[in-house]
Amino acid sequence: MKLEKNNKLVMIGDSVTDCERARPIGEGLFGALGKGYVSIVDGLINATYPELQIRTVNVGTSGNTVLNLQDRWQTDVIDLKPDWLSIMIGINDVWRHFDVPHQKERQVGIETYEKTLRELVEQTRPLVKGLVLMTPFYIEPNPQDAMRSKMDQYGAVVKQIAEETGSLFVDTQAAFEPVLQAYYPAYIAWDRVHPNNVGHTLLAKAFLKAIDFTWK
Repeated sequence: MKLEKNNKLVMIGDSVTDCERARPIGEGLFGALGKGYVSIVDGLINATYPELQIRTVNVGTSGNTVLNLQDRWQTDVIDLKPDWLSIMIGINDVWRHFDVPHQKERQVGIETYEKTLRELVEQTRPLVKGLVLMTPFYIEPNPQDAMRSKMDQYGAVVKQIAEETGSLFVDTQAAFEPVLQAYYPAYIAWDRVHPNNVGHTLLAKAFLKAIDFTWK
C-alpha cells in the first residue's frame, strides 16, 4: 500500500465527505470521522494494516464549493501538515446551476473551478507525499441527463489536473456504474447526491484501490 507507517491522511470535501464529522477537526472519539466513506477508509486501513498506525482526519464541510475550500485551505490543510491529502469537491459547484439557477453568485463555472482546484493542488503537491483527486459525481446512469453531463465535464477537469500534477485519480462516477445496473439511483441516494452506506462503501473501495490497498 502507498501509505507508510505513521502517515497522516487528511480528507477534504463537501457534505459527502463531512457526514456529521466532529468540529473543528474531524478526528478522535465518538464518531469524529463522521458516518461516511472517510470512516470506512480509516476502519479498513487500520484493521488491515494495524502496524502502520495510519492517522485519518476528516475536514469535509457541507455545502462547500472549491471556492470555500480555497478560503479554508491554510487552516484545514496546510496547517494540519498531512502526509497524504484526498480532495473530493465539485458537487455543489455543479448542483447550484440546477437547484438555484437564478442565483448566479452561488454557482462556480468550470473555468473558475479548474483554475482554483489547480492552484490548490499545485500549491500543496510539493508539501505532501501523495495527493488523491476524486471526481464529483451524480448518481444517475443516463450520461445525457443535464446534471450528470455537467458533472462529467467537471470530473474530466479533475482527471486532467491529476495527470498533470502526478496525483492519484479516482473516478467516483465510474465506481457507481456497476451498482446502477442492478439498482435504481434512489436506492443509493434519495437525491442522487448524498449516498447511503452502500454508496459510501463504493467511494471507500474506489479510494482504497487508488492507494493500492490489498487484503492481507
